[in-house]
Amino acid sequence: MNFAGTADEVLALGRAGIIEVFISPPILEEIEGVLLRKFRWTVTRAHEAARAIRSFAVVVTAAESVNVVREDEPDNRILECALAARADVIVTGDQHLLRLKRFRGILIASPREFLDTAT
Repeated sequence: MNFAGTADEVLALGRAGIIEVFISPPILEEIEGVLLRKFRWTVTRAHEAARAIRSFAVVVTAAESVNVVREDEPDNRILECALAARADVIVTGDQHLLRLKRFRGILIASPREFLDTAT
């Protein structure tokens, strides 16, 4: 999986072990679904992408359900994952999440904002 831009720069930090990346099974399923539907990837390629993410990300299971983002309900899986991971920051390009700015003490930042403060 290789997307250009700042999001890929953040993922590269995770692959290099410089930052810790967390993901949950529902997020992996959503990623695969988006790759299939939106980008028209093959099932094999989408599975390989999910496997690549699992190779460097810590998979966590959400212990709590939240319903904060009503405009795009699957975005709540990101918040649930962050809670389970006890994350310091959620890095996202999703506007519904970015509007929150913080969630239960967890900073929500765009990839550019994260890179600007992390380096």
